[in-house]
Amino acid sequence: MIHIVLPVGMLQCNCSVFGDEKTRQAIVVDPGDEISKITAILDKHKLTVIAIVITHGHIDHVAGAHKLRELTAAPIYMNERDREQIEMLEVQAGWLGVPTPPKVDIDVLATDGAVLHLGSGIDFEIMLTPGHTRGSLCMWIPQEKKLVAGDTLFRDSIGRTDLPGGDGAMILSSIKTCLLNLPEDAVVIPGHGEMTTIGREKEHNPFLVNRPFSSNR
Repeated sequence: MIHIVLPVGMLQCNCSVFGDEKTRQAIVVDPGDEISKITAILDKHKLTVIAIVITHGHIDHVAGAHKLRELTAAPIYMNERDREQIEMLEVQAGWLGVPTPPKVDIDVLATDGAVLHLGSGIDFEIMLTPGHTRGSLCMWIPQEKKLVAGDTLFRDSIGRTDLPGGDGAMILSSIKTCLLNLPEDAVVIPGHGEMTTIGREKEHNPFLVNRPFSSNR
């Protein structure tokens, strides 16, 4: 499988382009900006986008989704709970001092447990992981042992919860109940910064080590 991680935009959101070498189908996750760089990768590998997945509705992850949808005609997948985030893109743009991006329409509601298929043998399992926002999601790719974590889990950190829709207890519960049960050698692609593994974060992440958890999902 082709997998290219491309940091885009002011906040260097990690956009992932996944491609199947046989069918040339692609899934793009979090096209936050710099769509020309994303389409250049698609063109280079002769890939056709079949799905655009947004891990959550913050502007740095979603700002380029409308343009990519226009260029590819691929549907946008996002969780319903984060509709509130994309309805306040103008406010988010004001926080960063950037122009308001075009309105983002959700074509397919991404629900917990839903599976997207790439090519003939790669599954993208959607895991709803609220906390950073109410509709935050991750995607687990079992055949590749990769987790696209959005802004839920980072190397040595977790997503911030001080913005609208954030919940500190809930993000810890989501990580504990959904993510830490994955294989320890699973590679984590966070929404920003360096990749890590589940095992490393169990050992070194200061938000997770020796921390009691309680589920409030």
